[in-house]
Amino acid sequence: MQFDINQFIEQYGYLAVVIGCIAEGETFALLGGVMAHEQLLRYSGVVLAVMLGGFVGDQILFYIGRQFGSRILRRFKKHQGKLKRANQMIRRHPVLFIIGVRFMYGFRIIGPVIIGASRLSPLKFLIFNAIGACIWALVFVTLGYFAGEVITPWLHRLDHHLKHLLWLAVAVGFVLLLRLAFRHWSRRHED
Repeated sequence: MQFDINQFIEQYGYLAVVIGCIAEGETFALLGGVMAHEQLLRYSGVVLAVMLGGFVGDQILFYIGRQFGSRILRRFKKHQGKLKRANQMIRRHPVLFIIGVRFMYGFRIIGPVIIGASRLSPLKFLIFNAIGACIWALVFVTLGYFAGEVITPWLHRLDHHLKHLLWLAVAVGFVLLLRLAFRHWSRRHED
């Protein structure tokens, strides 16, 4: 049996978006935006569902980091330099790191664990995680909504498998652009 994200969202609506954003994130946010464009879901409902899923997922990862972070992070022997730089950024700019971590390629899942292991205040993380989830939800749902306007007519004509590849390419392209922008920003601020 093959899992179909579109059918899952159509069948379970906002609950599917929340669960998907807890587990994965961007794909569900983008597809939720497309569903809003197709008027299968309301835009504001999708934004709230994406915010909730992103917020809850990162809160869980943060507390995993507080509890088990040092043990988990020791396993990333090849990436200790990146983890050290991430910890320096957390110390210097905790608010920007909390808000921006969900936009950083490669840090989407491990970022909240690193923050939790850094012993940052849970209240501070909660507040800025909520703000970050709000910004992230608005960006990705809106991207999905406007991409739906452009891509939806083509998607109806494409084979089911090509649809997923196209969405994957769009999501990867966007994440790579965000990564490049963040690297540029990080280098400027490190100097």
